[in-house]
Amino acid sequence: MSSTAPPAAIVAARRRLSNRRSHVLIDFEADGFRYTAGIGHFEDGQLAEIFLNAEKGGTAIETAARDSAVVASIALQHGVPPDTIRHALTRNGNGDASGPLGTLLDLLANEPAA
Repeated sequence: MSSTAPPAAIVAARRRLSNRRSHVLIDFEADGFRYTAGIGHFEDGQLAEIFLNAEKGGTAIETAARDSAVVASIALQHGVPPDTIRHALTRNGNGDASGPLGTLLDLLANEPAA
C-alpha cells in the first residue's frame, strides 16, 4: 500500500475554528445507550465540530463514538456538508440511524431553524 499523499489540489483546505466559540451540549439515546454530544459551530452558524461521549466511559462503545465524532469534525472542517456525512452512515431496516453519530446528525437535521 502506498503512503503517497494525494495532490494538494484534491484536498480541500481545512476551515479553522476561532479559539473561543460557543459549545452546545445535547443528551440523547441511540440503540439503548445514553450519549452526550458537544456541538461547535463556525461563526456563520455552520456545524464545525462534534464531540461524543457515552454514558459508560472507557468502553468500546465510547471509543467508537468518540472516534466517529473526530472523523466527522475533520470532514466538516474540510467542507463536507453534515447531510453528506449523515446519508453515508449505516441505517437500520426502518431507515433510522444505526449508530450515535447518525442519530445525532438526524436530530440536528430535524431541529427547527432558529
